[in-house]
Amino acid sequence: MSVIALGLNHHTAPLDLRGRFAFPPEQLPPALRALQGQWQRSTPEAAILATCNRTELYVAGMPGAGRELVRPAIDWLATQGGVDGGTLLQHTYVLEGREAARHAFRVASGLDSMVLGEPQILGQMKEAVRGADAAGTLGTTLHQLFQRSFSVAKEVRTSTEIGAHSISMAAAAVRLASQIFEDLRETRVLFVGAGEMIELVATHFAAREPRQMAVANRTLERGEKLAARFGAQALRLADLPARLHEFDAVISCTASTLPIIGLGAVERALKARRRRPMFMVDLAVPRDIEPEVARLSDVYLYTVDDLTEVVQTAGEKRQAAVAQAEAIIDAGVQNFAHWLDQRASVPLIQALNQQADEWRTLELARARKLLARGDDVEAVLEALSRSLTQKMMHGALAELRAAEGESRQATAEWVSRLFLRQATRSPVADAPPAGDRL
Repeated sequence: MSVIALGLNHHTAPLDLRGRFAFPPEQLPPALRALQGQWQRSTPEAAILATCNRTELYVAGMPGAGRELVRPAIDWLATQGGVDGGTLLQHTYVLEGREAARHAFRVASGLDSMVLGEPQILGQMKEAVRGADAAGTLGTTLHQLFQRSFSVAKEVRTSTEIGAHSISMAAAAVRLASQIFEDLRETRVLFVGAGEMIELVATHFAAREPRQMAVANRTLERGEKLAARFGAQALRLADLPARLHEFDAVISCTASTLPIIGLGAVERALKARRRRPMFMVDLAVPRDIEPEVARLSDVYLYTVDDLTEVVQTAGEKRQAAVAQAEAIIDAGVQNFAHWLDQRASVPLIQALNQQADEWRTLELARARKLLARGDDVEAVLEALSRSLTQKMMHGALAELRAAEGESRQATAEWVSRLFLRQATRSPVADAPPAGDRL
């Protein structure tokens, strides 16, 4: 099977372009079915991994079909984002075979993340697998690719210290806030959204014991549930413009396709605050906060891309952990490539079994007919075994007779390996060319 990974991430595309290719979990099954319909002559396997830092398509098709899978996938993705294919290609990577597997393993292990070793990507990949499974587009090859990705990621996390030398996005947000405010215990913090990322950020901020915490969410019930965990207040998202001025720090991460905090709302909040500074972190892709807000002199606005320098760490321990992780990934790629090679032999194995079964059925029918008319049992068995042997050997002998020169030597070696497994050399290879004496 051919395996392709193509997509764009924080290394290849700016935030606003990445924001065009967001796929909420509930949209994955219909999107995958639409993607699969792009190929007219085949129905390849497909999966979509969509996070704030990347959107990737994983596709598996018949052997040799790799490049035929790419163009329809690019065109479909470009249509989803409302951009032309040429523009998308400038920011897209396309990987095939071993390199596609290596990329998937590195992503799962947190080596390709903005935050080195961050564990959240593993849950997002599992969500991608569930979406493909629900859509009916997750076949044997992609199932193996992702399961092996999870296994490699687990070994990386248990055998190395890859996650011990990184700062999470949540911790980075708190670190930035502490650089702006003298004492976080005197701050009022608002979290917009109630998903996993907001929960992580709220956990980190709660450890600093801010004066007040609040959660604003479109669904009040879900917001109340998260707020209760931290002794925070729950707000309706509709009340946000009127209450924004009350908070010193605002961290937002929702699945909205449009900004929910606009320039006008922030300007009014600053006026009500008498120009006291506001710290804002937009962890959403697409953006939750209009980018023009960053131009306001009393606002410190950070996006996921802005946090890159904060979350990067250095040192010998980190480099050693990365080297160990890469070695584990190399072994995983080798194993997956071997599995793919074996899969490529399956049609031949099936054809050989079918041919052998047809021969067996034919010879059994002939033997039964002879026995039914009263022929000697030993003679019938002798004829059956001789006929089966001749059928099995015919192809190999015909190839040997037809081969000449160097090809005869190579053919002889292969026949020896197949039929004379205990022999160290092929007697045919040592024999002079003797026409049909075989």
